[in-house]
Formats: sequence, structure tokens, C-alpha cells
Amino acid sequence: MDHKLKLLAYKLEPIGIPVDPVNPVITIEKILSSVIGFFSIVAIIWFTIQIIIAAYNYISSQGDKGKIEQAQKAITNGILGLVIALVAIFLVALITKLLGIDNAFNLKEQFDKLIIK
Repeated sequence: MDHKLKLLAYKLEPIGIPVDPVNPVITIEKILSSVIGFFSIVAIIWFTIQIIIAAYNYISSQGDKGKIEQAQKAITNGILGLVIALVAIFLVALITKLLGIDNAFNLKEQFDKLIIK
């Protein structure tokens, strides 16, 4: 009986980021943060998979110089892409820290600083 009451009390919420009509900056901040985070994770996963596939191609090349060179280029490109994706995330954090911005991804705080009162 207790489980039925819990099931009836469950409230469905809309999918996605809730919109705050009072402060839309928070919504923009959440969207940007979600998009940047999503693409960062996708890039890291993508380049890791590329490195694994290239390593498999290298192992299965059976001494063919053309396949070995192609696999080496793919491994180099995968590692380079992975490094670029990671450096981009840390570079943004470093530049914002050097500019004195405590939290560059907190847009509400940044816009509040710009507003002249």
C-alpha cells in the first residue's frame, strides 16, 4: 500500500533545462555549460576511440609499410586531438584566472559585475 502512495506522489518534470523567467542569465549559463561539457566529453571519447582503432590497425598491419605509416599518422592525429581538447579546457580556465575572473562560466556573476547601479 505504501508503494502505491509513493507512485501516486511522483511528479513528472519536463525534460531539459528549466527556464527561469526572472533571471534568464542562469538559463543561458546552464545551456552553455551543458553544451561545452557535452562536447568536451564527446571530443575526449572520440579521440580515445581513434587512438584505439589506430593502435589495432598498427598491430594488424602485418609488416605492410603503407598500413604502418597510415596507422602511425592516425595515432599521432588521435593523440594530437586529445591533447588539443584537454589544453583548450585548461587554457580557458587559465586565461580567465589571469584576467581576474573567478568563475568565467558563472555568467550571472559576470553580468552582475557589468551592470552599473
